[in-house]
Amino acid sequence: MPLSFFDFLAQAGREPALLITALLTLAVLVVNGWTDAPNAIAGAVVTGALPFRRAVALAAVCNFLGVLCVTSVNASVAGTIYSLASFGGGSRAALAALCAAMAAVVLWAALAWCFGIPTSESHALAAGVSGAAVALEGSFSCLRWDSWGKVLLGLLLSALAGFGAGRLAARLLHTVKVFDRTLLGAQVPGAVLAAFLHGAQDGQKFLGIFLLGAALARGQGGQSSPLIPLWLMALCAGFMALGTLMGGRRIIDRVGREMVSLGPREGLAADLGSIACLLGATVLGLPVSTTHTRTCALLGVGSAGGGRVDRRVAGEVALAWLLTFPGCGAVGYWSARLFLAVL
Repeated sequence: MPLSFFDFLAQAGREPALLITALLTLAVLVVNGWTDAPNAIAGAVVTGALPFRRAVALAAVCNFLGVLCVTSVNASVAGTIYSLASFGGGSRAALAALCAAMAAVVLWAALAWCFGIPTSESHALAAGVSGAAVALEGSFSCLRWDSWGKVLLGLLLSALAGFGAGRLAARLLHTVKVFDRTLLGAQVPGAVLAAFLHGAQDGQKFLGIFLLGAALARGQGGQSSPLIPLWLMALCAGFMALGTLMGGRRIIDRVGREMVSLGPREGLAADLGSIACLLGATVLGLPVSTTHTRTCALLGVGSAGGGRVDRRVAGEVALAWLLTFPGCGAVGYWSARLFLAVL
């Protein structure tokens, strides 16, 4: 039976750590919409297919619908995040560790935004949760490698398939003779689908955290994924949409103007490449990073001769990606150690 809203409130009232974890998760959802969703509309904004504010509003609506529609029929991504690691030591200690993990993700996301780096809250989430679980259990045996295998496979897919799909789409579009106005028009549904799939992917990951927190509050370890209630889908979707409405122009400029220069043809190619990759991953239930997928698709377009690639900016972005797993994992670990010490 799905968790009811009033049951969750009652649990949060009894366990302050669950309430804090829920609030931090909602905060990360806002940050995710603020920093990740702009990648979906970067091409359309940079090429002039959509004005910035209209693109942001459109992305917010599509994020909301993506969370609701896809999670209702396929919640396997949420199940993967839910089962990343086991949390022992009693419900109070387990909730403190999960709370520390979400604090680590918030800190990591804030640092990324300050430097204008399109890092992945999805991978920060996996790393932070795992680091906190290791701090609680005292060893890596608490990690569930079948779920982590899906995360790592998703990482490879977002990077390699995103790059390849963007490159292929750019080459195919360069063989087609169409007017720029037609290409600009095609970017609008491209941005719609990209934002919809961003919601479908990233919204589910935070739904998994909510359900894990509720399970830990009941003294359960999150071995089997529960049903996801509609009220929770709507809550997460709404906070992600709220974050999207905040803009994220700095990220758009970073990936769409500084890293790769885009015209209408290149912008549409990036849309098509990232959509194909995200759609495949969502159907397969793989938790991929929408930021990585989109950025790699843009780099693929640039490598096909469809736009100038600034290798310095691309290198900075790649470095941020490489640092996310060990960096956020370490922050999650030491945050959990601190939280457990004062428990």
